[in-house]
Amino acid sequence: MTIMKTLKRWWHQLSSPHYFNKIAAICAPVFWMAALLLLVLGFVWGLFFAPPDYQQKDAFRIIYVHVPSAFLSMAVYVSMAVAGLIYYVWHIKLAAYYNRGMVLLGALFTVLALFTGAVWGKPMWGTYWSWRDPRLLAELLLLFLYLGYWSLTITIERKAFADKMGAILLVVGVINIPIIHYSVVWWNSLHQGATIMKLGKPSIDASMLWPLLICLLGFLCFTIAYGFAATRYQMIAANNEKRWLERLYS
Repeated sequence: MTIMKTLKRWWHQLSSPHYFNKIAAICAPVFWMAALLLLVLGFVWGLFFAPPDYQQKDAFRIIYVHVPSAFLSMAVYVSMAVAGLIYYVWHIKLAAYYNRGMVLLGALFTVLALFTGAVWGKPMWGTYWSWRDPRLLAELLLLFLYLGYWSLTITIERKAFADKMGAILLVVGVINIPIIHYSVVWWNSLHQGATIMKLGKPSIDASMLWPLLICLLGFLCFTIAYGFAATRYQMIAANNEKRWLERLYS
């Protein structure tokens, strides 16, 4: 019983904008600094000290941007889908603030993944884009899901209704995430199989793997810091608008 009360109290604290604001004010600067240090270390190590690939030569170095952006394009969407489910079921506004704040970053990661993939694909595949590649198409669909959610939130005037419709879109669209990840297994694809996120030892040399993991961790810290800042911004903007409307109609 004590454990249940503790979990319930923790849940209420976590969903409280006031409590979140205090946590974000402490944590965001730490993650900003960690992101800066990790990204500098990872990029310098990967771009200047990691050996060239025996097949792709120096062209492989785009991996230090492409893989983290592709991973986070999916991770951000999953986090938004979870937040959308929380908002739809429990009507916790903080979850809606998070989604409104993160949608453009998720879309940016998706665009970056598509762009760097195209640049990398030209020397490797001989083409920037192939409509026959299932992973490319699924990643493009992910961009449309982000833009669809963003369009809902800016075009529907009733914010609560917009957030609820957006939550449905996010939860339904999450089925696209395993399609992106497993598309190279399920169908013929220009993409190679998984080299890091798989069972067993990664299929990449440690001299290339470590800077990649550092870059990935740096991107993740950046995303967390941005999440704190963007959610706080959405929360403050919503409260200011509410006070402005109350003064207008009082």
